[in-house]
Amino acid sequence: MSKQLFVEDLPVGRVLKSEGTVEVTAAEIVEFARRYDPQPAHLSDAGAAGTLFGTLAASGWHTAAMTMSLFVGLGLTGTIGSGIDLTWVTPTRPGDRLGLELRVVAVRPSRHRPSYGVVELEYDTVNQAGEVRQRTHAVILVPYRVVPPD
Repeated sequence: MSKQLFVEDLPVGRVLKSEGTVEVTAAEIVEFARRYDPQPAHLSDAGAAGTLFGTLAASGWHTAAMTMSLFVGLGLTGTIGSGIDLTWVTPTRPGDRLGLELRVVAVRPSRHRPSYGVVELEYDTVNQAGEVRQRTHAVILVPYRVVPPD
């Protein structure tokens, strides 16, 4: 994991890319689905055959959880989610190696928590071929390294 990032490390326009990837296996897709999203398309190829997916596909929530792991790996720890918009662009498949590409789009001080800034991010979860699996727009509270004076 990278060192913790603070508001001062996140100027508008900064781009961060995950150093590592998360490998997606069929067994993990099925295990997650059994526990949290037991829809047929997430449990087997046979169950997915009659759906838009055609073959086994990870739950969007599984993709979101893997994305969170990559997000924390960038050093975005100690943050607090304030709002999020997720779009599952294409299905995550067995054999995908997911990475994260993140852009800082806005930063401002928090009106209610002076030790935090409000950071707006856009990030894509992409596979090894560059195909976008999930697109996220998020607003998070990020701590300042040095709290600005009033």
